[in-house]
Amino acid sequence: MTVRTTVVVGAAAVALATGLAAPAMAAGADTHPADPHGATRQAVRAAVKDGVPGVTLTAKDGRRTWSTTAGVGNLRTHAPRSADDRYRVGSITKTFVSTVVLQLEAEGRLSLDDTVEKWLPGVVHGNGHDGSRITLRQLLNHTSGIFNYTADETFGRTYFLKDGFLRHRYDTKTPEQLVAVAMAHRPDFAPGTSWNYSNTNYVLAGMVIQKVTGRSYGEEIRDRVIEPLHLTATSVPGTRVTVPRPSSRAYSKLAQTATGPTYDVTRLNPSLASSAGEMISDSADLDRFYSALLKGRLLPPKQLKEMKATVAVEGIPNASYGLGLIDRKLSCGVHVWGHDGGIHGSNSVAVTTADGRHSLAFNFNGDWSGDTDAVVEAEFCGR
Repeated sequence: MTVRTTVVVGAAAVALATGLAAPAMAAGADTHPADPHGATRQAVRAAVKDGVPGVTLTAKDGRRTWSTTAGVGNLRTHAPRSADDRYRVGSITKTFVSTVVLQLEAEGRLSLDDTVEKWLPGVVHGNGHDGSRITLRQLLNHTSGIFNYTADETFGRTYFLKDGFLRHRYDTKTPEQLVAVAMAHRPDFAPGTSWNYSNTNYVLAGMVIQKVTGRSYGEEIRDRVIEPLHLTATSVPGTRVTVPRPSSRAYSKLAQTATGPTYDVTRLNPSLASSAGEMISDSADLDRFYSALLKGRLLPPKQLKEMKATVAVEGIPNASYGLGLIDRKLSCGVHVWGHDGGIHGSNSVAVTTADGRHSLAFNFNGDWSGDTDAVVEAEFCGR
């Protein structure tokens, strides 16, 4: 069900490239009918039993808000997770970036049909890449064909696996350096002819925002989204290596298996994710953001319609990808809109119904186990 949209990961359980998770199980039959969130609570506990150190979750349905936690936020002290935990949200950043691009379109400052070359001349070039044939729309819906820089073997060894990560976790990477990694490879396909998840697309989108506005994508997100919605736990850290408190530790195997030693990977320089996935938030803020977005508070109707115009993802019949927004059809027929996000030691999901009334956001503070699909299914289909 879930489209895996990680930026960086530490284990095979959450793939570097987009993949399909196993079908989620519906809520358990032993859920007590008097507890409307019993199935969700059960799915959260199952994730901890499966090996996730801890989970924090907040759901909002109409005017009612409900939170639950399970497991621990610190394996050394056994301190529990908090409902107010801030965490790295990985590719959930992409929805924020797409929102800003669409706001700029609504203001007449750019068009989704503009080419990448128009705004970033000479940047997407080499080994068959040609920015004059790729539109901004194709960046946002991953039909550009541009190679995914996180799939580069050397980059993976340097920043995802133990020996490389422990030496390079504080490196600063510029967007230009990340794009250069992608340009060293052939494109995945000709622009507009297929779909493949590429973090490079959103690094470029962040660069376009800066070129159009003269300000960083992070500054634009702060002024256009974070401050108007009063998202007090949400930030664009840039090169800051810490996660603001309250927060838990983040853990990874830093390996291509789900076994072996567990490493504390909380501190890292998130510039390696850039505008593809560096942001920090908490569950309540993510609920508020996606609810506001789907209710039309951030985009005019025309731009929201464009954001929700999805393309099929081959091999995943119950999910399709819009402009930084995923549409998923659950087992009970409910459609939810949102995004997943993974980065070292952090696996997050934020989704909401089409009317923005029922929202769910949660985080696993480990990147090698746990069924996020089961949690989503439980919340929206388990009653």
